[in-house]
Amino acid sequence: MITRRAFLRLVGGSAFSLVSLGAYAVGIEPMLLTHVKRYTLTPPHWPAGLKLRVVALADIHACRPWMTPERIAALAEEANALQPDVIVMLGDYPAGTRLVTGWVNASEWASALSGLKAPLGVYSILGNHDWWEDRSAQAAGAGPTISRKSLEAVGIPVLENDVVRLEKDGQGFWIAGLADQIALLPNKAEGRRGLTGLDDLPATLAKVGDTAPIILLAHEPDIFPKVPWRVSLTLSGHTHGGQVRLFGYSPVVPSAYGNRYAYGHVVENDRNLIVSGGLGFSIAPVRFGVRPEILQIDLG
Repeated sequence: MITRRAFLRLVGGSAFSLVSLGAYAVGIEPMLLTHVKRYTLTPPHWPAGLKLRVVALADIHACRPWMTPERIAALAEEANALQPDVIVMLGDYPAGTRLVTGWVNASEWASALSGLKAPLGVYSILGNHDWWEDRSAQAAGAGPTISRKSLEAVGIPVLENDVVRLEKDGQGFWIAGLADQIALLPNKAEGRRGLTGLDDLPATLAKVGDTAPIILLAHEPDIFPKVPWRVSLTLSGHTHGGQVRLFGYSPVVPSAYGNRYAYGHVVENDRNLIVSGGLGFSIAPVRFGVRPEILQIDLG
């Protein structure tokens, strides 16, 4: 039989463990353990001799105290230090949670991101929260969103169902950016009974004017089953790796495919997808087992 003293010791130890675990998941992993996640691969129809370093930032979710303008500016410096050829941002710049001590205006986070620099440029797409947090865009059912206007105001192009052709060492490649797949919230007055996307993958890829390889930016990874083999690499965010990830499994993933596209490098039918664990979080300010990350992807 367990004694009263042993029981109290057990309860006290369990309570301390829970408090410690909560402190780690809320204060340490999200704030102090940001790291660089590195991938090296040669995707389909990638030209021999084209060495390209892509650095990607996803799901910043600016807010106080978790993702302040000062921290975003520091992340931009860290990204620059990786010596990328091109930098891409994968959407969701505003806060995705109401559990904050203060808001960060779009002009503040955009100004912090303006420090990003790469020889071939910095390009961005939008995520669902860039739409969901914008009441005017929701009411109109169209953009430009506050996020788009703020990014463009600091010189960062936003690709929504659009492409740009870049060149390194005399060899070309395309960056294609997809509009968000769940941009518009349900609105019975407007006839929207569910989440509505503004993405148009066929029209986007139709803008590619030659046979050079394509890197597709798509905030949500759920588009991946529809992505043709013509696309060399798809980069996504949105899932945050589930925010809680244990032994390679995330209990909750905001994807119709669950853990299939929750996190990391996925290869299906010789097509490549990389899903970033992102930098911020949505709904609850918790990360456990999926540290905030900047992606460094070396192609070639």
